Amino acid sequence: MAMEEGSACSLRRLPWGAVLRNAVLILVCSLILYLGQPRRLESPSWDIAELQLNHTGDAGDTEQSGACTREKENDKVLGTEFVPRFSLHTSCPGYRPRQDPRLYWQGGPALGRSFLYGPQLDNGQLRVQRDGIYKLHIQVTLSNCSSFMKSIVSHRATLTVGICSPSSHSISLLRLNFHSGCTVASQRLTPLAHGDTLCTNLTLPLLPSQNADETFFGIQWVHS
Repeated sequence: MAMEEGSACSLRRLPWGAVLRNAVLILVCSLILYLGQPRRLESPSWDIAELQLNHTGDAGDTEQSGACTREKENDKVLGTEFVPRFSLHTSCPGYRPRQDPRLYWQGGPALGRSFLYGPQLDNGQLRVQRDGIYKLHIQVTLSNCSSFMKSIVSHRATLTVGICSPSSHSISLLRLNFHSGCTVASQRLTPLAHGDTLCTNLTLPLLPSQNADETFFGIQWVHS
């Protein structure tokens, strides 16, 4: 009788080792299935933009302007006075000079390294969508910047960055002079508010390089 009761108890004993193994196996399989599912990329928790020059903006015909610049380098100097053979604005066939000092920007995955997360573009100008402290950076290189260009016009060439809209917030943030160089670059921290639109102006009639490695503009939110 005692042996029969002991046998009955042994039959009712649960196989805990097998249960634990099955539980671990189920957990591992669930984790693999979860990680294998495609996950939606979320926008970063900060606002950031990296832009390149918009080739269709009011920048004139760069190819024609380059030809004009090369021709101008061969102009004659009579005495101490420089005598150009043509006007930079009118003598190059098909050349459309810049009429607007503003530079126009573009950004997006299709353009390569440029992108917009948070800020927006309004007619080629960058508009902020979130209050905070931003890190602003910019580099602009003059197109076909020859020794002639540097000596004749670069001394007065200026790049400015500022808040142009709304008018109540209008203020200059950066003012860079090319002096005798072909490139200017700078960065700074500045407070910006929702709705602020940043405009970049380059002295007329100078043309910026359309190479994304030479001319770019961006901001990054760093603190509220």
